[in-house]
Amino acid sequence: MPAVSRDDLVLDGFVPLCRPAARSANLIGLRCLPLHALDPDHAKNNCCWHRINCDSGRMQVGIVLESRTDFLLPEWEKLREEIISCTRCPRLVKHRREIAFRKKKEFTNWRYWGAPLPGFGDTQAQLLIVGLAPAAHGGNRTGRMFTGDGSANFLMRALHKAEFANQPTSVHDRDGLQMMNSFMTAVVRCAPPQNKPLASELANCSTYFDRELALLSHVRVVLALGQVAFKGYLDHLKRQGFSTERLRFKHGQKYLMPPGFPVLIASYHPSRQNTQTGRLTRTMMNAALGVVKSSLAEST
Repeated sequence: MPAVSRDDLVLDGFVPLCRPAARSANLIGLRCLPLHALDPDHAKNNCCWHRINCDSGRMQVGIVLESRTDFLLPEWEKLREEIISCTRCPRLVKHRREIAFRKKKEFTNWRYWGAPLPGFGDTQAQLLIVGLAPAAHGGNRTGRMFTGDGSANFLMRALHKAEFANQPTSVHDRDGLQMMNSFMTAVVRCAPPQNKPLASELANCSTYFDRELALLSHVRVVLALGQVAFKGYLDHLKRQGFSTERLRFKHGQKYLMPPGFPVLIASYHPSRQNTQTGRLTRTMMNAALGVVKSSLAEST
């Protein structure tokens, strides 16, 4: 490998030029990463090296094709690309970009994702986990749902204990996390100011949410994290012609739906505001996931 500088690499960016190669290799995508950031063992076991010319003509170096077990079908790839390139909400576009530019002091060396986030996990999952939106310095930084902040680790510890994730932490998008029979998404794809999306922003994102759920044909249980996610899922049901007027949010509550609709389970969101005040404890989170597991067992 020739010596390269940090500026020679397109960091954490998908390179459209090489998608055919990635697709033929049964890989989800192609990322160019700084060489010094690569763990040698990870690179040896999980990466393939190639030489390409980038669009600017400045780069002819080794790049990393990150291997993934879940090959993206065309409809998933199309949806992912549409979500990532979305600019429907000017307020959210401005906010996510400002965060990515200013950064948090402890993450000054990071190149923030700063773009909308698609869902993440097993596309054949029976459990769908719905959150509010990417965290400003979590998902908006790392480029993956529920990754890189305290809320993510609180949730992942519980999911790992319940056997819905292969590890108890979610730190960055190359940490080896794999969702097990579960898929994570959110009703809003960009980090909103004060974590409060506008009704118009929820409506703009709802088309992506509906399309994800249409593709997730094996889902039997939906876990809604927080009241906004709960309402977002109810709004989805309304768009399918299902009346939800009598349903009220209550942590740990199980809501039975008509045949053909997944069971809905509500939980407080694992935000620091909830976990540090005791509104949501690990015992409560584990209990909610216990309801999820029993509901999945009943559906088989």
